Amino acid sequence: MSDDAVQLIPRDVLFGNPERILPSLSPDGTRLGFVAPDDGVLNVWVGPADDPAAARPVTFDRDRGIRVFDFCHDDRTLVYLQDTDGDEDWRLYALDLESGEAQLVTPQSGVTAGVLAHNRWHPTTMLVALNADNPMLHDIYRLDLTTRQLEKVETNPGYAGWMVDADLNVRGGVAMTEDGGAVVHFRNSDTGTDEPWLEIGADDVAGTGVYGFSRDGRSALLLSSIGVNATRLLRVDLSSGEQSVLAEDPHYDVAGIALHPETLEPQGVSFVKDRKVWVHLDPEFGAEVDFLRAQLRGEIGISRTVRDDRRWIVHDVLSDGPVRYYLFDRDSLELTYLFSHRPELEQYQLAEMEPFSYTARDGLTVHGYLTFPVGVERRDLPAVLNVHGGPWARDTWGYDPEAQWFANRGYVCVQVNFRGSTGYGKAFGNAGNKQWGKAMHTDLLDAVEYLVGQGWVDRNRVGIYGGSYGGYAALAGAAFTPDVFRCAVDLVGPSNLLTLLTSIPEYWKPQIAFMYSRVGNPETEKDFLWNISPLSRVDDIRIPILVAQGKNDPRVKEAEAEQIVNALIDKGLDHEYLLFEDEGHGLAKPENRERFYAAAEDFLAQHLGGRSAS
Repeated sequence: MSDDAVQLIPRDVLFGNPERILPSLSPDGTRLGFVAPDDGVLNVWVGPADDPAAARPVTFDRDRGIRVFDFCHDDRTLVYLQDTDGDEDWRLYALDLESGEAQLVTPQSGVTAGVLAHNRWHPTTMLVALNADNPMLHDIYRLDLTTRQLEKVETNPGYAGWMVDADLNVRGGVAMTEDGGAVVHFRNSDTGTDEPWLEIGADDVAGTGVYGFSRDGRSALLLSSIGVNATRLLRVDLSSGEQSVLAEDPHYDVAGIALHPETLEPQGVSFVKDRKVWVHLDPEFGAEVDFLRAQLRGEIGISRTVRDDRRWIVHDVLSDGPVRYYLFDRDSLELTYLFSHRPELEQYQLAEMEPFSYTARDGLTVHGYLTFPVGVERRDLPAVLNVHGGPWARDTWGYDPEAQWFANRGYVCVQVNFRGSTGYGKAFGNAGNKQWGKAMHTDLLDAVEYLVGQGWVDRNRVGIYGGSYGGYAALAGAAFTPDVFRCAVDLVGPSNLLTLLTSIPEYWKPQIAFMYSRVGNPETEKDFLWNISPLSRVDDIRIPILVAQGKNDPRVKEAEAEQIVNALIDKGLDHEYLLFEDEGHGLAKPENRERFYAAAEDFLAQHLGGRSAS
């Protein structure tokens, strides 16, 4: 069977707007909200909880769309966040579901807002973080949902993050140290001052922090890798300091925690290994999770937003089909199908994502995922190494539109959780420190060697592709190891680490020591950073490159793309450049995604020989 027998999946089915995503039940259980297109733009829709078809749009954006919303516990307000052309200066809006009137409650320009806390116990109050007075630091404001009045209640003394309990009391914050570690400061209830409580070394900072507080505020849930390899879940008595271990794994970090919404007691923990693994802390909750897993085919996710907790929204995530959403009635054990995020995917033959692992050149075991073209012999196939962003993130098993796109076009999609990726314990994570362009890159090369050695991949037809850090990796592949790759695609990736680290957003600066410890310090390690910047080796580039950039990207500025593109022009090197005037760090608008993926598809087909729908 040839892959020509497998129908081409149209790009708009893969990358256009989803039909419906992010379903959520209102706290009183009467309403269902979700994000769906209205006149071609993603907006929030709300309708009766038992009748999704009766939902109607309640927001009416006609530009970038809205992707972040929450129902409030006053049972009449919905809040959502929106930025401008990808600048990530998020503004908070409050919408009255009775009148339909929306109000911008954080109107300041050049300021980024975030919801810090809101819960059932204080239904008309929300704590909001805003960097209005100091662009580097987010202060705390109290938003009265009834009057829409915003009042500043805490000035940030230098924290990268705040801690708030269930009664909306500020309990302290986390400050970074110069060496890339952190100190957790707890508020002394007698004096009202914040005092150092926990020192976290640079080796543990990525996996350690306060997750939350008990309902009575007397104990904290702490995620910690201190003294062990992988992040575990601890309960800490705040008066005695006594710790008890609730969940742990020697190799994998705690990835998710399910809390009882009324008692705030942890009921379950998940670890993301090759697939998600559940550990049940509460037998009744565990039995329900196991019941749901037996009914469904993929990885399940549970949304518990209703105050009485009797109905959940359940996500069923497959790797070879759309994400399906269900309503679960805990009393009747009835599971009612709501909708899938892209029902049109059902018309096409999708590929399954398969976990794999290999041994890197220094003996480290590296994990990842492969998605093979359907219906072809697994021998000497072209491949695309699709490198995840972050880099302090990881790929997981599940539906991935790019993996399906590559496989459908005839390529093996190779996704590698190279060293420095999260979830695999601190030894694996810290093995990526200051290894951009070095061991993090050779992990990718070793993956190619492994797949070639299995006979699955044609050594002469491998492309490298990615966004953000993955875009850096693509440029590094072209500049440092052009003999390994036939072509490279970079979406919003940095080309010069010196300019990247000196141009970060102001509100990232409290965490800059973390970046310096993980990547390098431009003040003390200038030569080191320049040598691992793809721009430094532009003379060695011999393969074609496609560069795409959002003009308003606040993280990886337009200059990162302009520097490498100008160098490619000066050297007369084969390249294409796409600049999106109304995008930031990624592509939000479907017309821009279509432009990018059409260009990338033709580019890959030209250089690797895969299929193209153009």
